[in-house]
Amino acid sequence: MTYEIEIGRGKRGRRAYSLDDVAVVPSRRTRDPLDVSVNWQIDAYQFEMPVVAAPMDSAMSPATAIAMGRLGGLGVLNLEGLWTRYEDPLPVLEEIAGLGAGNFSPAATRRMQELYDAPIQADLITSRLAEIREAGVTVAGALTPQRTQQFYKTVLAAGVDIFVIRGTTVSAEHVSKNEQPLDLKKFIYELDVPVIVGGAAGYTPALHLMRTGAAGVLVGFGGGATTTTRRALGIHSPLASAIADVAGARRDYMDESGGRYVHVIADGGMGASGDIVKAIAMGADAVMLGSALARAEEAPGQGWHWGQEAHHHELPRGDRVNIGTVGPLKEVLWGPSHHTDGTSNLIGALRRAMATTGYSDLKEFQRVEVVLSPYVSTD
Repeated sequence: MTYEIEIGRGKRGRRAYSLDDVAVVPSRRTRDPLDVSVNWQIDAYQFEMPVVAAPMDSAMSPATAIAMGRLGGLGVLNLEGLWTRYEDPLPVLEEIAGLGAGNFSPAATRRMQELYDAPIQADLITSRLAEIREAGVTVAGALTPQRTQQFYKTVLAAGVDIFVIRGTTVSAEHVSKNEQPLDLKKFIYELDVPVIVGGAAGYTPALHLMRTGAAGVLVGFGGGATTTTRRALGIHSPLASAIADVAGARRDYMDESGGRYVHVIADGGMGASGDIVKAIAMGADAVMLGSALARAEEAPGQGWHWGQEAHHHELPRGDRVNIGTVGPLKEVLWGPSHHTDGTSNLIGALRRAMATTGYSDLKEFQRVEVVLSPYVSTD
């Protein structure tokens, strides 16, 4: 069966769907929300919620990564961010928060490029990860593929539990005439810790990443609140279809590998609790959140949110976005909520959605019925 549509006589394209295009359908059974489990496990590490905090300086510091761990999630520190470039990054964060009131500011982008031009210091990677480890929570740090070979030994020596290789897009086969690319399969095979890698935006690239031995694959491309990749590069992958495609790759890889399960983690474009619900309904095991957590009072961005694309030295493809603050991190994740727009009590909303549709755990909920129901704003 094909869903290709003729765009013009010389080009056909497959119809793809965003999370806004789909909706979850109630079934004949409902449950008590207190009977619903949202526990999640990857490799030997167990969590009370299927939430991974995105390695973004506006959302994660060592302190907020520790807070995430204590609240039952996984905080991932950006090991190429301000916390590994500056001994005291707080004045830098203050300056970024004060860079004018509007989005899409060339002056703000230029200043961020200058601030992120400071070199990454290996000893700061070690000390930041040690701070998280001393708190007794699961330790996770992220590097881009370009920096992995340079710093991974430092990261492993610091005692990281889960290693994340995250980029706008990550492939198992990167071709370059100018440098020796990272051999993901060889690299992951030689590590003693589980690796989460991505993003991947479709069936084939995800299947190849799974074959490298990754414990989890991040799904998403250019869909986050801060990215301008679609405008700058013309590249975008609607998340609902991307998750379903990668979930299909997970199923086929299980057959191919004799039962090895690779976790699918939706990454980007999930700013409200309903998006989390639909991501898991489409087949995700967990979600990686950025803007949703950057709204917490403890977030380093102070109501502003940005990603690594925002300060790329040659072609920035992201903005510093004012998203505001909704409450403490605990309230954002576990409630109680005082907001009607899905920006707080994210896990409570997930549990209620699962209960309303009659499912008791996350794996069951991946089988929930969904329909195409494009959302039309009335604003």
